[in-house]
Amino acid sequence: QVQLVESGGDSVQSGGSLRLSCEGSGYDLDDIAVGWFRQAPGKEPEGVGCISGNGGYTVGYPDSVKGRFTISRDNAKNTVYLQMNSLKPNDTAIYYCSAGGGPRPGSCPEWRYWNNDYRGKGTQVIVSS
Repeated sequence: QVQLVESGGDSVQSGGSLRLSCEGSGYDLDDIAVGWFRQAPGKEPEGVGCISGNGGYTVGYPDSVKGRFTISRDNAKNTVYLQMNSLKPNDTAIYYCSAGGGPRPGSCPEWRYWNNDYRGKGTQVIVSS
């Protein structure tokens, strides 16, 4: 069964850090771009960053997370990470990863061209003040 599995979500205090993981299960993420998204209650999903298939670049960080969130990948572990620092209450959301959503599977397109055909179920992040 092909799936993406997120982990690492937790409840933390404002200013804290978390590292989320996205592991491909039955899905080889090598050379596949992976995007991280979040959806807060009552809000539309928001892309919070994308890493290219070879890890050569990351893009797509919205201003609200720039300088605080960093995406990385370890293809040997078939895993992509989202490091989140200086967390704020507004970061509270379900975070999920999505793979190969652009016209070219190894590249990160503009978010409007991304589709979430292959995504995980998500992991909950709660940040309290």
